[in-house]
This record gives sequence, structure tokens and C-alpha cells, in this order.
Amino acid sequence: MEETEMQLKVKKVTDKFTESMYILANEPSVALYRLQEHVRRSLPELAQHKADMQSWEEQSQGAIYTVEYACSAIKNMMDSSVYFESIDRLLKHAIAVKDQLNSAQGRSTAALQALNPPASS
Repeated sequence: MEETEMQLKVKKVTDKFTESMYILANEPSVALYRLQEHVRRSLPELAQHKADMQSWEEQSQGAIYTVEYACSAIKNMMDSSVYFESIDRLLKHAIAVKDQLNSAQGRSTAALQALNPPASS
């Protein structure tokens, strides 16, 4: 009876050992299968996200270029304020000279009329 019991225990241990070896041998395969399944499901979505991110990056680069160009234009305008002030002074001077010429012309016309009175009929 003891031998039968021993055989039963040995069979039980060998069955457990065989089951453990089977699980250990197949576990990497199951893990790789699950990994492949996950990649197959999520890869199209990841590829779409990557394409979207690249598109957003291109749009952002365009916006950054536009802002930098606008900042450069504003800086150049600020630097050219000296020229605008010079133009303003020259225009004011030109207006003053024109007024002087008009005044001088008006006086000379009045003097000529005083020298040559209009003929009466």
C-alpha cells in the first residue's frame, strides 16, 4: 500500500512538474502573441497620431516663421523712425518755404498792380 501511495505521489509531482514545464515553455509564446496582438491593434492609431503631429509641426513652423518675420519688420520700422523724423522736418520746412514764396509772390503782384493801375473804360 505504501508503494501505491508513493507512486501516486510521484505521479502527482511529475504531473505538476510537467504542467509547470509546459507553462514555462509556452509563456513566452503567449506573451509574444499578446504583444503582437496589441501592436496590430494600436499601430494604425499610432501611425495616424504621428502623421497628425508632423502636420501640426509643419503648421507651427509656418506660424513661427510668420511671427519672426513680423517681429523683424516691426524692428526695422522702429529703426527707421530716425528717417521718418527727418522726412517730417523736411516736409515742414518745404511747407514753410512754400508759404514764404506765396507771400512774396502776393506782395510782388500787389506792387505791380499798384504801379500799373488797371485801365478804366
